[in-house]
Amino acid sequence: MPAPGLVMGGVLGLQCGAALTTRLYPAVGPAGVVTLRLCIAAVILTALWRPGLRWDRNTLGIAATAGTLLTVHHLSYYEAVDRLPLGAATTMEFLGPFAIALFGSRRTIDLLWACLAAAGVVLLSHSGIPLDAAGLACGALAGCCWGGYILVGKRLAERVPDGRGLALAVAWGSLLSLPYGIAQAGTELLAPATLALAAVVAVFSSVLPYTFHLEALRRLPPRAFGVLTSLEPAVGALLGLLVLGQHLAVPQWSGVLAVALASIGATRTPNRAAESVPESTPEEEGAAREQASARVTKSAGSP
Repeated sequence: MPAPGLVMGGVLGLQCGAALTTRLYPAVGPAGVVTLRLCIAAVILTALWRPGLRWDRNTLGIAATAGTLLTVHHLSYYEAVDRLPLGAATTMEFLGPFAIALFGSRRTIDLLWACLAAAGVVLLSHSGIPLDAAGLACGALAGCCWGGYILVGKRLAERVPDGRGLALAVAWGSLLSLPYGIAQAGTELLAPATLALAAVVAVFSSVLPYTFHLEALRRLPPRAFGVLTSLEPAVGALLGLLVLGQHLAVPQWSGVLAVALASIGATRTPNRAAESVPESTPEEEGAAREQASARVTKSAGSP
């Protein structure tokens, strides 16, 4: 699957999961949802990839940082979804990827697309109703964490050539989330009906999206990934309407269209500098990794 398709598949899964989680809020609250989502995802990913702990210190640190960012992102984002319409919460979350798209660009056309997306975010955020200040703050925090995860996830994807790094990051994140989930939901976390719906949420919003996104980050620069994920507010607004009955005004739908057009434009605008660099073959990449490993070993053995 092309890298843009992987990103969009992940975005759709994340927003479907976010819409489904609203059914779990009365039982376990936002923190309980995060704990269930991460714990179930960790079990599935660990069973699939068996990551183990035989990593160098730097790789372990990167995986732990990625897991921490995921946990804080989930806790803050689901608190925002609990307090705001899905489209508004996702709009605030988009601030992180938007910042990466804006500051990581060296081409004027990319800045124009990012500005168009920003205009769409402004239009979308004018919901016509008072928005909870704490919800907006949680959404902004989620955006910061999501932006950080894009950068750290890129490094993790480069260091670990499969899903083991992701499995380790999610496992660490699930451990971090446990005290919050238990404090908010207690034994309700183990109710069969709750676990069944949480398993669906975990697959839609954790296992599939982050697997797709990690693979996409191996192929895309963080800036391109950030601009592509700018479709999240549009997807969130549409699902909020179709699944949750959250209606938008005409200016807000104009914002949705602006964000979508910006993402499409950023995807289809060719990057001549990137196209002029030939891709390495798997053999060349393997030889490069072996040479790098030899240099590290030699450095470690020297005084």
